Parts: sequence; structure tokens; C-alpha cells
Amino acid sequence: MRTLQPLTQLRPDWSPPHFELGLSLGQAGRPVEALTALRNAVRIKPDIGEAWRLIADLLLALGDPSGADRAFANHVAMSSSTPALRQPAAALCEDRLVDAEALLIAHLDSHPTDVAALRMMAEVLARAGRYEDAERVLGQCLEVAPNLAVARYNRASVLKVLGRPLESLAETATLLAEDPRNPTYLNLRANALTGIGEYERAIADFEAVLADYPSNARIWLAYGHALRTAGRRADSVGAYRRSIQLAPTLGESYWSLANMKTFRFEPGDLDAMRRQLARSELGEEDRVHFHFALGKALEDAHDFEHSFDQYAAGNRVRRASLQYSADDTTRFVERSKLLFSTQFLREHQGFGCPDDAPIFVIGMPRSGSTLVEQILSSHSRVEGTMELPDMAQVARSIVDDPRNTPRLLFPEVLQNVMHTEFRALGEHYVQQTRIHRKAGVPHFIDKMPNNWMHAGFIHLILPNARIIDTRRHPVSCCFSNFKQLYARGQQFAYSFDDLARYYRDYVELMAHFETVLPGRVHRVVYERMVEDTESEVRRLLDYCELPFEESCLRFYETERAVRTPSSEQVRQPIFRDGVDQWRHYEPGSGPLKAVLGPLLATYPDAPAP
Repeated sequence: MRTLQPLTQLRPDWSPPHFELGLSLGQAGRPVEALTALRNAVRIKPDIGEAWRLIADLLLALGDPSGADRAFANHVAMSSSTPALRQPAAALCEDRLVDAEALLIAHLDSHPTDVAALRMMAEVLARAGRYEDAERVLGQCLEVAPNLAVARYNRASVLKVLGRPLESLAETATLLAEDPRNPTYLNLRANALTGIGEYERAIADFEAVLADYPSNARIWLAYGHALRTAGRRADSVGAYRRSIQLAPTLGESYWSLANMKTFRFEPGDLDAMRRQLARSELGEEDRVHFHFALGKALEDAHDFEHSFDQYAAGNRVRRASLQYSADDTTRFVERSKLLFSTQFLREHQGFGCPDDAPIFVIGMPRSGSTLVEQILSSHSRVEGTMELPDMAQVARSIVDDPRNTPRLLFPEVLQNVMHTEFRALGEHYVQQTRIHRKAGVPHFIDKMPNNWMHAGFIHLILPNARIIDTRRHPVSCCFSNFKQLYARGQQFAYSFDDLARYYRDYVELMAHFETVLPGRVHRVVYERMVEDTESEVRRLLDYCELPFEESCLRFYETERAVRTPSSEQVRQPIFRDGVDQWRHYEPGSGPLKAVLGPLLATYPDAPAP
């Protein structure tokens, strides 16, 4: 390196010394400097395929998997003499996903075991959000080349996104058996461990990575998330602050502080966020995070007019990138009402799994569901877990079953499910969620709010499970969602029209189940819980057939991991302040109220059909 460094300065436009310097720095454990040298090499001579491969490896180690995938696409494009791969690689580099997929399909028809093409296809599918298809293709890739570490890493990453942390951990274990100190693999394992509630082990992994890579802002960010969930608030703030120091343009670090709800920014933070938003080259994802973070900072400063402007700007940018259709949700509700008739439910009664362990807390996000979960998990016989994706996965498995021909959608596919299978489906859910149960108590909570769409299905496969619907004033609830930036999912939350229609659809389906299954679902009205906590808690425990315990009224003293935006708030006693916060934004609420319509007059009941 002593020779190569002066040579790069003497011949700055000659690529070989930059490439060799990058290679040497990488071997010496200096990844950031190695990445700079290799990028200089491909800037001068873009067709050095091996340099692109090394860049991909370094970006993985530095916690930038999307950058690594782009570098890998360049590696394939520059290394392959096959035009059939160079063309889709170029399309992938330019984010022309439709073109890349069409070219790869044509190539794989005649070369089905081409590992590079399979991995590239998986990347196309993952970027398009088709994670199930990406996981299937990566499985094919590993059947052909089981030692291809980068494909195994990609599959572990996709499995984590799909909410299958145990499978992700199994793949990661294989990778770490070959390379125990690889920071990319340790980082992935840490993230997967958080998915099964193993926060202390995850924190240890993050700390091991940061010991070798203390300048990686994204790992500091992920470390902060784990610390926050574990209730280590001060340490979490410190990790987020460190991430900001290392990468001031990383908007997610600012939003992570804002999303603690009880955190308050300093004046210098507001100036820093405004400077970033003024930069024309700021990426879309960072811009969204800065808008939401600045909106929260201005809200805390009682500058509600400009706070609303920031929230609205962030929502516009995020909504423009989504494919959500409110009509699809409305049609789902109509189809569900048609299927789950009194007669259908009567004919399918008594075939499910009798296990009474699950307690489902459903409803709109930001409706007080975390508060209900914290109250219940303060009971000696109940364990709080997290928002579990498993019920949706069980439902999807019926749709994906090869016997589903002609292919019916959910819930209509339930018409073709044998009565004897309902018990097996319930047992599968209970078994699949067992990994989240650490306390050895009789009951556990699944707090996935979107399970309101599966209320009828839950009743069929788990007839003794409790279902609790948490409801909050429609304007208050929708505004709280409008101010919330979700890491993934909840695509309805980024416009007033989508939000109001989603809320209406949710209320309509819950009203239907009140008619066909009276008393089956217990409703908790957030405002009543705030006004008369003890009475509402007693009603809730009676529904769950649990004896009253004083600890449920001191829920804020319960120490447990909480993974939702309300994680800090539920560690405090109930305050009335949150009930009417939306009124600060009432001048902008007209479009929302117009779509909510009759719900406003009848709340907390549903309008007459």
C-alpha cells in the first residue's frame, strides 16, 4: 500500500493502481477506504467486472444491500460475454424492472440453471415487492449452487421481510458457520433475532459489528431500534444521534427520534432538517423521513400550521410511490360479508382448534391497541408479543395451495376447505407463533391490527381465541395515522381519502360480525378507556375470562419489549392529552370529515346499513 498510494496520486486516471489499492485495503480490514479506491477504479474504467464484485461485497459488509445488488448487476454486465445477461443487468442497473424481468424470463427458458440469471431475477422481483416469488427463485438458485453465499444471504434477507424469522436465522447460521465474524451476516442475524423477541442477543450482535465497523450509520440506526424496543431509551437516543453524526443525510435517523413520541428535538435539529430538505439531490426516501420528522418537531413546538404542511408533504411523496387501491379493500369487505353469512358460520362451527391461548387485538393502527396490549400483558396469565404476521401467512397458504384450482381468492377459498382442515390450520398458527412465547403463561397477544380482515377466519380456525377490537374516534385515529410514517405496510395511511375509506370499510366489516356473531368480538373504545380506566379494564378482563389484577391498572410499570410507535407512551400513566390532539389540525380536516361522513355522527357505533 505504501507504493500504491503514491502511484494513484501520480497517475490519477490510470485504473490498475486504484484497483490494486482497493484490493489491498480490503484485505487489511479497511473497508471504507477500499470502497473509495475501487470506486475510483470503475470511474476510470467502468468495465472492470472484478472491481464491481468486490464493491458489492464491501457494500454488503457496510450494511448497504441495495447498493450491493446494483454493484452485482454491474459485475454481471461487465463480466459476462453473454448478451442475454448483459442486457437485463443493464436494465436492472437503470431500474427498468419490467424490461429486466422479460429478458431474464426469455433467457431462463433455455438456461434454467444459470445461477447469475436466477439471482438477478430474484433481485428484480424483490425490488418490485414480490418477495414470495423472489424467495422461490432464490431457493432454485441454491439448489443449483448451495455454496453461493450471496444468494443465501439474499434468501435470508427476503425471509426476514416475509415475516419468517426462524427460516432466516437458519440460513444465516449456515453463512456464519463459514464466516463467523462477517459483519453483514451478524447484522442480518441481529435483525432476525428482533423478529422473535430475542432483543438482548440482537443487541450483542449489533455491538459486535459496531466494534469492527464503528462508522456504519445504518447499523447504529438498527442498534438504536433494538435498544428502544428493549426499553433502553437513553441508549437508543445515543445510537440515533451517532447515526446522524455519521450520516447527516439519513432521514430515517431523525424520524426514529421523532417516532419515540416523547422525545423533543433541539432548535439546531430543526435547522439541520430544513437544510437537508433544501437539497435538490436528497433521495426520495430520506426526503419523506425528514418531512415527517420535521412535522413532529414543529407539532411539539405548537407550530401546527407548518407542522401540517410538513406531514402533508411527506404523505404526498410517499403516496406517489405506492400502488394501493382503496377500491380493492372495499371489494374485499363486500366479498367477506357475502361469504361469512350466518348460515356459512353455522355450517362451519366447531371444527377449529380448541386452543384458547391466543388473544387477538385488532382494529385500526393508532387506535389504542398498544395500550390494550400493555394492560393485558400486565396480567400474570398473559404475555404480550408483537404484531405477528402469522395469521395472514396462514390465510395466504390456503390461496397458494396447489389444490386451489381454479384459483380462488381469500376469503372465497374457504368454501373449498374441508371441515377437518380448520383444526389443522388453527394448530399450525399456534405452533408457528410458539417461538414468540417466552414466559410460559396460558395466553399470548397477537396485536396485528390488520387482522380485522381475518376476524371471520380466526373464529373458524380458533373458536376459543379472544378477539378484541380497539376503536378510536375516526378523525382522531385517521389524523394519528396521517402523522405516522410506517416502516412497511399500512399503505392506506398516506392520504385522507384512503384513510377515511379504510376506516369506513373496517367499521362496516366489524358491524357485520356484530350481526352474524353477536358478542364474539369485544370492543374497547379508546376514549372510554381514558375516561374510566378501571371499569373498562374490568370489562376487558371479564371478556377474556381472567380474574381482575391490580397490576393491569399499573400497566405503565410493566417491563417488556414494545415494538410499536406508542412504545414510550404506554410506559407512562394514561393522560387525556392524546384524545383531542387532532383538533390542533382542525382547519385542514375538512376533506377527511367529508369522506368519513355518517361515521362522525354515530361514533362509536356504526351507521345503520
